[in-house]
Amino acid sequence: MSFVIVRTAFRSARTLLVLLGVLAMGAAPGAMAEPAKVPAGPADLVNALNDVFGKNAGQRAAHTKGICLSGTFTPAADAPKLSKAPHFSKPVPITARFSLGGGNAKAPDNAQDNVRGFAIRFDLGDGASTDLVTISAPVFFVQTPEQFVELLETVGSGDQDKIKAFFESHPASTRQKAWLTSHPVPASFAGVDYWGVHGFTFTNAAGETTLVKYKLIPEAGELGLTPEEAEAKGPDFYAEELKDRLAKGPVVFDLTAIIGKDGDQTTDPTLRWDDEDGRPTAPLGKISIDAIAPDATCNAFSFLPGNVVDGIAGPASDPIFQIRSPAYLVSFTRRLAP
Repeated sequence: MSFVIVRTAFRSARTLLVLLGVLAMGAAPGAMAEPAKVPAGPADLVNALNDVFGKNAGQRAAHTKGICLSGTFTPAADAPKLSKAPHFSKPVPITARFSLGGGNAKAPDNAQDNVRGFAIRFDLGDGASTDLVTISAPVFFVQTPEQFVELLETVGSGDQDKIKAFFESHPASTRQKAWLTSHPVPASFAGVDYWGVHGFTFTNAAGETTLVKYKLIPEAGELGLTPEEAEAKGPDFYAEELKDRLAKGPVVFDLTAIIGKDGDQTTDPTLRWDDEDGRPTAPLGKISIDAIAPDATCNAFSFLPGNVVDGIAGPASDPIFQIRSPAYLVSFTRRLAP
């Protein structure tokens, strides 16, 4: 998500609770105790997003602006050698969504420093599904749920000194923005690489395991804009561009697995593996986007990073991975009853 587009401060009541919520219990006479470090829960993440971006009734708290899609996934012939997941053994229908990061329903398409999202739900039949949630950077922007809330609180305050101090003390939170600003503004949702960020463990039918990271590579190639071209495009060109592109044929991505090795960390999504771009990769299949679908199709559920099936396991010790799905479900229930 981009924080340049964050301009509104927290509602005063919550801000006061954050700033003044220091309890003196157990402190020495005349001293003020440090505030307790309370673990952030799924609702805290959604509340922090709502406090900064406002509540958009009936819409997602994060990646609010987006386009719903339909298509097909066709697995690569050798995909079952890595994982026994059912969608790696036969073609399946998909529902997908391109989106912009953050909770701004009017986020500008031509912003350079805002992450793009590509989420996919694989329909496995009989009501079963599995999801893949990716972004246009190889790293996430915080290491823990607590940092997520702290960052939103800090940026939402509008205090430039506090914002500067936060990033100086949390260098991990600069990595995603540095990646985005070192690349051109994507000219299309269909012309940018997307990463799964987290490390997943694949298991095949023989019980053999392989650590992987997901990457989606557009068959159209990487399509970028100069700053002047991006400015001329304006803030709302992606939907029409995609409509025109699909009129000429499907939008296709190659789904690949970046192969991990012993010692690769899976606890911090703000870090890449050593020489990640030079690692061996394996083809998993092709994502073919055939049409734009009604928003109601995607609004009927949430794409969940943790919605995996037998043959795929998420990282058990990655606190961001563990909280993303519960937070998305909180957002989903609020969409149903805003």
